[in-house]
Amino acid sequence: MTSRIRLPLLAAVALTGFGLTVPAQAQQASMSFFVTSAGKGSGADLGGLAGADAHCQALAKAAGSTSTNWRAYLSTTEPGGTAGVNARDRIGKGPWQNAKGAVVAKSVDDLHSDSSNITKQTAITEKGETVSGRGDAVNVHDILTGSDPQGLFSTAGGDTTCGNWTKSGEGSAIVGHHDRAGLKDTRHMNSWNSSHGSRGCSQDALKSSGGAGMLYCFAAN
Repeated sequence: MTSRIRLPLLAAVALTGFGLTVPAQAQQASMSFFVTSAGKGSGADLGGLAGADAHCQALAKAAGSTSTNWRAYLSTTEPGGTAGVNARDRIGKGPWQNAKGAVVAKSVDDLHSDSSNITKQTAITEKGETVSGRGDAVNVHDILTGSDPQGLFSTAGGDTTCGNWTKSGEGSAIVGHHDRAGLKDTRHMNSWNSSHGSRGCSQDALKSSGGAGMLYCFAAN
């Protein structure tokens, strides 16, 4: 009798386990947006756009993503006023959803509008984990972008991309706040992609202003 009771119980537990994990795995596979769970460790030296894209791809694959065309949301600039690369032009058309299935934007225009759904609750890592922000014990809300609010390369002058993502010493890069919060309640401080310039390009410099060299990654569909 004992064995007869145990077998159905074990089967029920197994089925319950499958019922809980399969949907999570399906969401992970269909994920098309995330914040990197870690930087590359060399400050803003990402190995250029190619190195940044490869970092997104590696993290996504390790998390179970089936997409093979991951792009880092980064802009670049060129000397002499030559047009650079716009982050918004690199990431596909949308829509994009996080590792838990929440849609962060339906299109490129939606992503760069007031209706963008990038918040601390939705801008999670490829593992589905919350990224700490302002008010937490450790604040890493500065996400590297090198972009203006519309996702275009900056025309402000000076270094806004840490040498097009090849510097880990002096320089600066525009960052956004994934938690949409800053020292003041202003448009820039509340921007997910264009809040302020970093204090430098090294890992320590990024850390000193609330960052860790992390990126936004999008599946270019």
